[in-house]
Amino acid sequence: MSKYIVIFLFIVSGLFPAFSESKATAMADIPPATVPQKDTIYMKILPQIDVYPRPVFKNNRQRRLYNRLIRDVRITLPYAKQAANILDNVNDSLQNIKGEKARKEYLKSVEKDLFSEFEQPLRKLTFSQGRLLIKLVDRECQQNSFELVKLYRGGFSAFFWQGIARIFGANLKAEYDAKGEDLQTEQIVRMVELGLL
Repeated sequence: MSKYIVIFLFIVSGLFPAFSESKATAMADIPPATVPQKDTIYMKILPQIDVYPRPVFKNNRQRRLYNRLIRDVRITLPYAKQAANILDNVNDSLQNIKGEKARKEYLKSVEKDLFSEFEQPLRKLTFSQGRLLIKLVDRECQQNSFELVKLYRGGFSAFFWQGIARIFGANLKAEYDAKGEDLQTEQIVRMVELGLL
């Protein structure tokens, strides 16, 4: 019985503001409903929410690694999102630029601006944060870092930077696997985006 009272109060509380206004605006504020067999049922499409189980750790080392991953995602995710925005802006600008020489000059100016803005903060990243950033760039841009360097700087530069990355234990060709290897990272990224972490 109490279940029906709660449902009734929920429905009435959703409809109450509509009755307090004028009749013209009240009709616009009435929530959608269906009428099956002479009975009105309130309908509301709720936004999708992701529910993740609370992480269970076997030992303190796993807890520290999880907390370190949270810290690393908080640090690197804004850079990956900025990279995606900058890439969109560059692609839009390149569509309006005619001529190969003008395109190269534009890309050099963008590169110079990016180096002056991001070189110092990115040099402060740890190796694990750098590897995570490479994967998050793939997540945000839908292209791995090797392909991006090859597209904008050429194959030789991409090969050179891939060699440098491999020396330091990273891989510019690393791809983000949200349902497999990077599942835990994806859960943390979504919680950070929602402001839950």
